[in-house]
Amino acid sequence: MKHILKPKLIGLAFMSFIFIASCSEDDTENLTEPNHRIVLTSEMDFENKVEINGSITFGDASPGVVSREWNFPEGVANVSTSKDQNVKAVFKKAGIHNVTLNQIFKDNAYVGTTLKGKELDTTIVVTVLNPVKASIKANHINPDGTLGAALDISENAENEVIASRSVQFSYVVDGEPENFMWNIDGGDPETFDGTDAEVNVKYKRQGIYNLSFAATRQRPFGGDTISFKNLIKVIPSTDPVDLEKVADKNGAIALEFSREMDASSINATDFSVTITNNEVAIPTTIGSVSIDSDEGNILLISLEGTTIYNDDIVTVSYTKGSLKTLDGVEAESFADSQLIFNKVNILKEASDYDYSFENSTASNWPYMNWGAPWDAYNLEISSDQAQDGTKSAYIEMDAAGGMIIGHKTTSGDEITFPVEAGKTYEIGVWVYVTSLGNNNAAGFDPDLRFFWFPDTDWAVAGNPTFGSDFSVGKWVYSSTFVEFSNTGDKTFQIRGYNQDNAEIISFYMDNLSVSEASLRP
Repeated sequence: MKHILKPKLIGLAFMSFIFIASCSEDDTENLTEPNHRIVLTSEMDFENKVEINGSITFGDASPGVVSREWNFPEGVANVSTSKDQNVKAVFKKAGIHNVTLNQIFKDNAYVGTTLKGKELDTTIVVTVLNPVKASIKANHINPDGTLGAALDISENAENEVIASRSVQFSYVVDGEPENFMWNIDGGDPETFDGTDAEVNVKYKRQGIYNLSFAATRQRPFGGDTISFKNLIKVIPSTDPVDLEKVADKNGAIALEFSREMDASSINATDFSVTITNNEVAIPTTIGSVSIDSDEGNILLISLEGTTIYNDDIVTVSYTKGSLKTLDGVEAESFADSQLIFNKVNILKEASDYDYSFENSTASNWPYMNWGAPWDAYNLEISSDQAQDGTKSAYIEMDAAGGMIIGHKTTSGDEITFPVEAGKTYEIGVWVYVTSLGNNNAAGFDPDLRFFWFPDTDWAVAGNPTFGSDFSVGKWVYSSTFVEFSNTGDKTFQIRGYNQDNAEIISFYMDNLSVSEASLRP
């Protein structure tokens, strides 16, 4: 009779001694030695996983055993067979190996609470890992997004990369590492600690840069770090320069361009800033425009006597003048580029909430059983569009329909995030509308509303509201500001409204956020 021992079942064996007692006719109690399988290993809480030349101690604590024999696969360990109660084996060969134990008991023996026979066979699965070993490769990314030529991955290679272009780095590993860390000097991003096998890095500043990559695991402990000095040399470009982002930085407005700008070409009068709050214009005067001392591709606009707040709508425009890159390419005009505040996203930093839809499936965003019309929708996780990363949620709400979804683990538990009473928070979301449908002008516009439980505010505003003038075919950021009445863990139920629409509304949703906010007094 053969049994496969899982680590959890082995652990339960500690609690499963069975005592069998019988009484004679004269009421004298006689104790009988139990027959019970109890097999343990020193690594049973860690999936019996070791690195080559690592050891595991196997123990037979079963009462009632008459004889036993341990058997190890040939050539795998320093032990082949043993009749000892406890055996320490050093494993020499990588792979998944079966260690077997044959036991003969005095009488029929228990396995857990089930009575089995006198002879029991047990198999313990051992995983032996190679030492962690890592290597990397890299390819240029062509302007059309396809992969280009491979880079030379070696010390002092100085692979030439045109400023504002990107490189795709990838890794190959052995030994089942669990954690990965890229340090990418001069790149955007400069660090990356995800498990993605590939990472795209844009180089915006001229210079010569190093790179390192580390792959590690906790148990069995191990890791490999590789580094290359002077791997990348960023050279001047003739490509157009792009404004990639408008954000806040240390109280200033930060314009992030695709490569370094020439400080001598800046003329503050070529820029304009508008601020509105609750549709009221806030007077603004530009005090200065300068190059960020830390990042030469960022211009900082400082305002005179005006502070920007999270509930402000801030836009920046530039009329083509003298502004150019360090390699001499002139910047083109842009109008009304909206500032998106840099915030600490609680869903990312203090929760397991899959705010970016990168690590969940549609089943993790279930219908929350509100009844019709809130069941008239379809949601799928898509790679067709992403505000960043590679995935987003694609949603279609039926004509005269709606949606109500939560966010749960695969085991059905609500995924929560922590908040504090007395603080103001911004709930943000990015959406990319593909069709607004045909809404009844006399009805309510389609919208999304983020209700939280417990203690929601049923009057929370639409976020966003899909009016007839809502932008189609581009990513749009929307937010609303809320206060939570009680400190604690909350969960979202996201409600979509489309009841007054004669057609389907369809959109992508990405990068949900909850962050503390500072509002204009």
